[in-house]
This record gives sequence, C-alpha cells and structure tokens, in this order.
Amino acid sequence: MKMLMLFSDVMIPLIFVTIICIGLSKKVPVFDAFIEGAKEGIKIVVDILPTLIGLMIAVGIVSRSGLLGFFTTSLKPLTDQLGFPAPLLPIAMMRTISASATTGLVLDLFKTYGPDSFVGRMASIMMGCTETIFYTMTIYFMSINIKKTRYTLVGALLVTLVGIIASVIITYSVF
Repeated sequence: MKMLMLFSDVMIPLIFVTIICIGLSKKVPVFDAFIEGAKEGIKIVVDILPTLIGLMIAVGIVSRSGLLGFFTTSLKPLTDQLGFPAPLLPIAMMRTISASATTGLVLDLFKTYGPDSFVGRMASIMMGCTETIFYTMTIYFMSINIKKTRYTLVGALLVTLVGIIASVIITYSVF
C-alpha cells in the first residue's frame, strides 16, 4: 500500500518532468509554449465566462426556489411504482447541470440516510453513471465556438437516463 501511495504522489511531478524533457529534446521553447498556452487559456475563460455565469445563476435559482422539492413530492407516486427512491430525484435532475450542487445534495442525503443505506449506495452509483451535461457542453462548445450542437444534447440526456436506470438496476442487483 505504501508503494501505491508513493507512486500516486510521484505521478504528477513525473508527468511534468517528462513533458519538459520531451519538449527540450525536440528543441521546443518550453517556457514560451507554456506562456502561449496560458494566454490562450485566459482568452477561452473570458469567452465562456458569460455562459458560465448564466449557468451558475440557473443552478442557484433551481436550488433555492424549492423547485426540486416540488418535483420530488409531485413525482413520488410515480417513482414509488418504478422502484426509484424519491429522494434521489433532485440528484438525478441537478446532476445534468452542476456536479458541485449535486455533491452537496448527495452529502445532505448521506446525512439523512447514511452512505451505506440503500439510497446512499444508489446515489453513489448514480454519480458514477451520469455526467454534468450542460456544464460540459458549455465549456467544450463555447471554448471552440460551436453554435450548432446537433444531437449532442438529446444524446447526452438519453445516455444520462440510461445511466440512472443502470444505477437502479445495479443497486438492486448488488445490494
């Protein structure tokens, strides 16, 4: 175990040293390339900042408005019939928007039910089976200036639904 921890601690610095050595061996001005990349990174951040601010405002509105609680109570009869715990609805909905907001919801769920409870385990599996679609699309598409996303959103929402269903099936079959 100590060897694994040592390997883990050394890995990131080793990657940096390897990149610098490869760059120097190919006679690339490493520091200049780093500075140029940092400049491009700042430009990308400035370009996507308005969209990120809008996304964060939307997350705040949804989180504080009581909308998630309303959906949870409204859809509880349906989720009970499907074998899906109603307390996981806010996590399933918020996961498409924000990973940090979802993590907060999962931590609250752990405080209420416990991480080793059936609901806690399903929430953990769901976090691994889904992705923050809107945040990811915002970052990637805005950074390279894509306006027409074609079927990306529909496909990502479908895959997230499959991930949620998979988390339910996995949790019921394993626990």
